[in-house]
Amino acid sequence: MTGRRRIRSSHLPAFAQPFRATAAKAAALIACASLTVGCGIIPGITGGAGDDPITVMTWAPQDTRATNKPGMPAIALAYARAINAKGGLNGRKLRVLNCNDHNDSVSAAKCAERAVDEKAVAVVGSYSQYADSFFPTLESAGIPYIGGYGVTGAEFTSPLSYPVNGGQPSLLAGLGRELADECGPIALVRPDSIAGDELPALLNSGLSAGGHPDAADQLAAEDATEYSAHSEQALTYTTSDPVNAGCVVPALGDRTSTFMDSFRRGREESASVRTATVLGSVDQTVIDASGGKSGPYEGAYITGWYPVSSDKRWDGLKEVISEHAFGDNRIDPSDAGVQTTWIAYTVLEAVIKSIGDSPVTARSVRRALDDGLQIDTGGLTPELNWEHSESLASVGLPQLVNADVTLQVVRQGRLVAAREGFIDVTKTLLQADLT
Repeated sequence: MTGRRRIRSSHLPAFAQPFRATAAKAAALIACASLTVGCGIIPGITGGAGDDPITVMTWAPQDTRATNKPGMPAIALAYARAINAKGGLNGRKLRVLNCNDHNDSVSAAKCAERAVDEKAVAVVGSYSQYADSFFPTLESAGIPYIGGYGVTGAEFTSPLSYPVNGGQPSLLAGLGRELADECGPIALVRPDSIAGDELPALLNSGLSAGGHPDAADQLAAEDATEYSAHSEQALTYTTSDPVNAGCVVPALGDRTSTFMDSFRRGREESASVRTATVLGSVDQTVIDASGGKSGPYEGAYITGWYPVSSDKRWDGLKEVISEHAFGDNRIDPSDAGVQTTWIAYTVLEAVIKSIGDSPVTARSVRRALDDGLQIDTGGLTPELNWEHSESLASVGLPQLVNADVTLQVVRQGRLVAAREGFIDVTKTLLQADLT
């Protein structure tokens, strides 16, 4: 097969829209209105001129039938407790507001409106696939969006977005590059959603770089309760080559486990078919719950943004969870959302410390990020710096500054590093067909 095989048509990727050059970015920043520091007072904290709390917001979907990320706002609150226990940032308390976007465009817009009303200086470490609903509000108010999960293309195009990872683009490009050498026919099972529409071109960019035909693009409801038909269809396609065993790539977020339940039942006569996916769809908790080394993920390749959760570089996160999360079972240190929020708050802390005694506003936070502040995340990512953030502008990803991924594999039921260090997929993304 040489062309893209589709089960049904979908929209073009969101970031395939024409990209406007640096001048547009500068103009957008000039047009943004600045915000002063939030004046809401946390009970028990005395606020006044110069010592009011620094207000930020973290949002994510919770209690929905589709993808849920309750650990992200939960770790944000724990981070604030840890910071405030040490005297705050530059002597000022950190006030974290949580908002539930409900996987709904209206709720996402309301979260952004609340951030404006509460005078938040940034939205930090958040998840929402409704960028078109919240970014216009943030941009008009000049509020930066730091460390979004990377689920939408707009997170890599908005001049007020500062992503800490390469989002779905880097994960899928990296996975495609690896699978090109390992698999025969490949089937991508992904959500029939705005975010899902962006996935095929990204996986295919990696496959193409490795000289492999495009994957079959199989759409599925993101809130389905079973995927028997999709599993059968994927198995039929990936066993079509009698010589080279194929691979099934489920990228369904929280519903990946539901798909794998169906897939396991239909796989008995097709044991040679392998699975592969991206972190965020699968983590160690999911692997354990599905049977560990006897489960369907054994031998699966998984690309992630960060080191495996057992790496010592996560000790700071685990310490904060232990001391300040008060047994909050929403927070899993191996969850990619929790990890992303942790890194996003690391960025925020570095920014506020760099501002020093000057006023902390949305504008001053943006200025620090745009003016070349080098941010060390303790080796969890390369140093982050958005001053020259346009190396991937030609493919519509001007704000993507970290295109590094890690390759992991499930061995004996444990998610371990398949390769040491990070893999830079910048060149692969530059070859992606996102138009």
